[in-house]
Amino acid sequence: MVDKLQCISPVDGSVFVERPLADDQEIAAAITRAEEAAPAWRALTILDRQAILSSATEFLESETDEIASELTWQMGRPTHQARGELHGFGERARHMTYIASEALADIETDYLPGFNRFIRREPVGLVFVVAPWNYPYLTAVNAVWPALLAGNTVILKHSHQTPLCAERFASAMARAGVPDGVFQPLHLSHEGTAALMQHDEVGFVAFTGSVAGGLAVQKALNGRFIGMGLELGGKDPAYVRHDADIEHAVENLSSGAFFNAGQSCCGIERIYVHENVYEDFTAGLILSARNLELGDPRRESTTLGPMVRPAAADFVRGQIVEAVRAGARPMVDPKTFRTDRQGSAYKSPQVLVNVTHEMRVMTEESFGPVVGIMKVRSDEEAIALMNDSDYGLTAAIWTGDQEAAISIGERVETGTWFMNRCDYLDPELAWSGVKNSGRGCSLSAVGYEQLTRPKSFHLRLTT
Repeated sequence: MVDKLQCISPVDGSVFVERPLADDQEIAAAITRAEEAAPAWRALTILDRQAILSSATEFLESETDEIASELTWQMGRPTHQARGELHGFGERARHMTYIASEALADIETDYLPGFNRFIRREPVGLVFVVAPWNYPYLTAVNAVWPALLAGNTVILKHSHQTPLCAERFASAMARAGVPDGVFQPLHLSHEGTAALMQHDEVGFVAFTGSVAGGLAVQKALNGRFIGMGLELGGKDPAYVRHDADIEHAVENLSSGAFFNAGQSCCGIERIYVHENVYEDFTAGLILSARNLELGDPRRESTTLGPMVRPAAADFVRGQIVEAVRAGARPMVDPKTFRTDRQGSAYKSPQVLVNVTHEMRVMTEESFGPVVGIMKVRSDEEAIALMNDSDYGLTAAIWTGDQEAAISIGERVETGTWFMNRCDYLDPELAWSGVKNSGRGCSLSAVGYEQLTRPKSFHLRLTT
């Protein structure tokens, strides 16, 4: 059995981090610490917890430069772009902290003489958060901050690719005054992860990752009556309507498809363009892709870093080769990017035309810097193609007509519908998916609901 993790850096293939994996005794000890710490943490006022979590947020933000460098080495994003993740982290952490008092307040009922009735939101207990490597701070904060603010204790397991992120969280929590046992990071194997989910003290599991991973979580929780939040994969579509601002659409969709080397669950992986603007849009996106600079992510000039590992890059290469054999046309020559070769984590951007839904690249999550473009004749055709997917995390439209955007969005099967933007989580809005993109909801006041349980107080007054 493997007893340690290794983070192999996609930058140069070196071992960047090694950590021992927690064994059964260490897992049991962590659960005991959480159990012992829970009553005092829960007894704090929401204002007290808000103050502590606000301090933790500030401590993490103060380490932005160091964290950005670590992210580059752990998962490959260019350092100058990695700094932005801490900005997004702070935005979400502050919003979820700010709304906690209102989101967790008692729900009052209508006045009834002789009675006092209300609903209180109580913590579910120990929340187990399993976070991925692609946006390790942004994904983890969605569950960790509201769980703690609601009075729960938390154990965080980060991906083996980004173990230092969990340790950064723990350091910031300790400095902010979070009591021992309330928040704990654990480095775990798959077996250890499944075993921890089976412990009676675990009251909720928040998982972000692949569909296969989500199914594994469901299997591990089989027979347990606890909640789970699953943020899974996506094959997110965009529709460039006939009245779109083409320059703006090109700029936004290039970022949506290629930022972070396309490794975003809500990144754009397929684009449908109205025939009236197809040529102009496609030419613009191709030019934008060709102008990306693939290379060492430590350089300020690099706009496209390596994918997380060579196998992930080869998976995308395989999708492209298969699509081209089936008739797709690649519009970017990978030979112009010297580091793009089989077996390398450095994968050049690719724009494919003449694609169909018979090709895996248009139906199977790529999670890499490739996007297919299809020409459509009408809104109806675009809606049908956007809905022709096993996924439903986000979808987007570029148009100058807000009424049309709302009308079309009402018919698209998705958790979030964007107009004239993409690949962004607004902490004031609910984050959820349909179909194979998951279950449950994070962010916004709605995100607190799965991390608490309602308890009704029905008090009859005798005087």
